[in-house]
Amino acid sequence: MAAAQRLSRLIVPLAIGATVAQSALYDVPGGYRAVLFDRFSGVRPDATGEGTHFLIPWLQRAILYDVRIKPRNISTTTGSKDMQMVSLTLRVMSRPDIEHLPKIYQSLGLDYDERVLPSIGNEVLKATVAQFDASELITNREIVSARIRDDLLNRAKEFNILLEDVSITHMTFGKEFTSAVEQKQIAQQDAERAKFVVEKAEQERQASVIRAEGQAEAANTISKALSKAGDAFVQFKKIETSREIANTLSQNKNVSYVPAANGNMLLQVPSQQQ
Repeated sequence: MAAAQRLSRLIVPLAIGATVAQSALYDVPGGYRAVLFDRFSGVRPDATGEGTHFLIPWLQRAILYDVRIKPRNISTTTGSKDMQMVSLTLRVMSRPDIEHLPKIYQSLGLDYDERVLPSIGNEVLKATVAQFDASELITNREIVSARIRDDLLNRAKEFNILLEDVSITHMTFGKEFTSAVEQKQIAQQDAERAKFVVEKAEQERQASVIRAEGQAEAANTISKALSKAGDAFVQFKKIETSREIANTLSQNKNVSYVPAANGNMLLQVPSQQQ
């Protein structure tokens, strides 16, 4: 009986001690940091890293922050420099500055990104788009995106937020401007098509001129040759033509001679073998 009483007296303090020890430990998972709040001194100036740490129960409390990169889309509709309505969507990859987590907790709390990014994102988008005409937003999209990225990076740093990537994922314009752009593209295509037809016709005309010049040159050369040779060339062509005719007729069994200008051209007709 006495042993049981002594054991019960030990169990109670051990249980209390285990509870206190457990409440004095806190874990910081991977990808997180902790800000320690002290009831007497307030927020501690340094964030604690991953792992298991000690704190004073009731007196201190650990606040966990997810410091991994988080994506967010920011959308807005605003006017361009030439008063065209533009709808944009911006993708932002952000994370908190670990060195300034205590300041973030003091000024913004846990939902720091929700409080800051939509506001400064809309501010930068509207200010940047207002500096360009609608057509420039299309042709100079990379320049516009770079300016938005630089301005947003600087604004986010003021709130101890780091941006890993900023890019425009969506950009649309009002119906009137879109229709005007489509009509302009159609007109440009028609102009290119007409230009091609004109160039093709010009090339064909030049080819015809070159062929005509070549034929004229050939005729001129032949005329000069005939003038120089006199009737000799004509007589030569007559003889050549007569030979071709004779060669053709010689293949016919019913023809035995061919009349010629200066007599008969006898043909040797092969006799049929009986």
